[in-house]
Amino acid sequence: MSEENKDFADEAKETTNEFAEGAKEAANDISEGLNNMAGGENKKMLTGLLAIFLGSFGVHKFILGYQKEGIILAATTVVGILTACLLVGYLLLMATWIIGIIEGIIYLTKSDEEFYNTYQVGRKPWF
Repeated sequence: MSEENKDFADEAKETTNEFAEGAKEAANDISEGLNNMAGGENKKMLTGLLAIFLGSFGVHKFILGYQKEGIILAATTVVGILTACLLVGYLLLMATWIIGIIEGIIYLTKSDEEFYNTYQVGRKPWF
């Protein structure tokens, strides 16, 4: 019985290691794909559309590398959802939604050069 348990434990470790390596490869592939997709002029289009459709969650801020601002938007949205039974929750949700829409429109109306200089080189986090 002890030999069977030992074999089972060894097999479980081997399977876990294989799974971990597969997960690392998948994560690297996804990261590489996102970097290719988000690089250069595509970054403007990607962040603009994400700001319009998922702006209240701060996804566009994370794409641009603004972690603090992305967390602020995401946390405000979560608090708004949790307090939606109160008027304050709806106000928070509306505020984050409006910020996302405005930023998305601003991103998409800027030229590629203006966008790059303002948000990637100049690191302007809001509007």
